[in-house]
Amino acid sequence: MNDIATHPELITAKPARRRANPLPYLLSLPALIVCIGILIPFFTAVWYSLESYNMAFPTGRHFVGIGNYIDLFSSGTFWHTIVVSMVYMGASVIFELLLGLGIALLLRERSKLNNIISVALLMPLMVAPVIASLIWKLMTNPNFGVYAWIVNGLGFTNFGWASSPDTAMFTVILIDMWVNTPFIMILLLAGLRSLPTQPFEAAKLDGVPARFVFFRITLPMLMPYIITATLFRLLSAIQEFSIVYGMTQGGPGDSLMVFQIRSYIDFYQNTNVGRSSAILMVLWAITFGLSKLFVNQWHAMRERSKAGA
Repeated sequence: MNDIATHPELITAKPARRRANPLPYLLSLPALIVCIGILIPFFTAVWYSLESYNMAFPTGRHFVGIGNYIDLFSSGTFWHTIVVSMVYMGASVIFELLLGLGIALLLRERSKLNNIISVALLMPLMVAPVIASLIWKLMTNPNFGVYAWIVNGLGFTNFGWASSPDTAMFTVILIDMWVNTPFIMILLLAGLRSLPTQPFEAAKLDGVPARFVFFRITLPMLMPYIITATLFRLLSAIQEFSIVYGMTQGGPGDSLMVFQIRSYIDFYQNTNVGRSSAILMVLWAITFGLSKLFVNQWHAMRERSKAGA
């Protein structure tokens, strides 16, 4: 008290400033490096898409603005690419979602047999898509393929598989389903096994029909997992390259000319860097829009669940 009385300035003295902890900044450094590593190629592609840049004519490189995009959207082949990509994406994801949900419902109960089956069904995920396409290419070969032999035995003697424009889309979607259905299955199975048991026990005691339980209890509670699985598969399917290129390289003709194949051909075969980059920018815009749509739906669903609680 005597010190305060004789030295009143001690009352207003500020405490010593603490040193900032550098650990959070050091931990965020790898994320910053990855972000820079992503943004540099992205903005490089954006710039290339605004140029008339063909590696076969390096002296003719010049800025054209949105000229590449105008050429794309005025081209019938590019609209064909959009249609093919959307059909491939939509069909593969819908069938995989239905099949994955059905398998998850069958394996919902915890048992040793179900655990073994669920692990065995994950085997296709361990195979690279390009390797899977080569395996299926052999199995559907009309001369010695096992699937070709089965189909011939059923009476479909002229089934073309990937060699016919009429069946090529069916073939690559079938391969995509074989490779990626386990991904949706395991996500939905985890979701089903994490759902609370009280609503289902109450419905069972009240004798509620199974259809009502599925559509009014199971499906709404599982919807966040369905949205997550669908988003991942949509973004992967619309950017698919390995399966299509491994089977047909975009053929027969241009029947499977999806975004990535079209961009690949424009870059490596036609050496048109500007057009190839513009195609990838359109693909990025579509994937960004899909991501935004599904994330907004997920947040809206979460807010409704909070309001209901």
